[in-house]
Amino acid sequence: MLRWLVAAAHLLGLGIGLGAVWARARALRGSLDSTGIRHVLTADAWWGVAAATWVGTGLWRLLGSFEKGSAYYFQNHVFWTKMALFGLILLLELRPIMIFTRWRRDVARGATPDLTPAARLARISTIQAVLVVLMVLAATAMARGFGTR
Repeated sequence: MLRWLVAAAHLLGLGIGLGAVWARARALRGSLDSTGIRHVLTADAWWGVAAATWVGTGLWRLLGSFEKGSAYYFQNHVFWTKMALFGLILLLELRPIMIFTRWRRDVARGATPDLTPAARLARISTIQAVLVVLMVLAATAMARGFGTR
């Protein structure tokens, strides 16, 4: 039962993450009045929830000895492809983290954030959405035994 629940939480994290990063990209392309900024920051918060869910459940599945076992994952080239995609998502997220932290601070002070990087952040979010889809493809390939020797 626990194995199933952790796997389900991991997959739900992917769905939440894809929806959140896509919503963030769309909000960044929309009207960035106070409501639009709130939508961006809300979507970004959900993106963070998804990342925490992926890392937590992913490590549990990898190291918890109740899935396929870490040996299966470590020798599977599709797993390493999935991890590379996740690493790329994290690298792309470094700049948005810094900018959205500033935006949150500005909004809390009642100031208007510097919105000039919005278009670039929207592009980054769109790229990340594509990478999440590729991660899902890698995950489903792994689940069907692809990548093993």
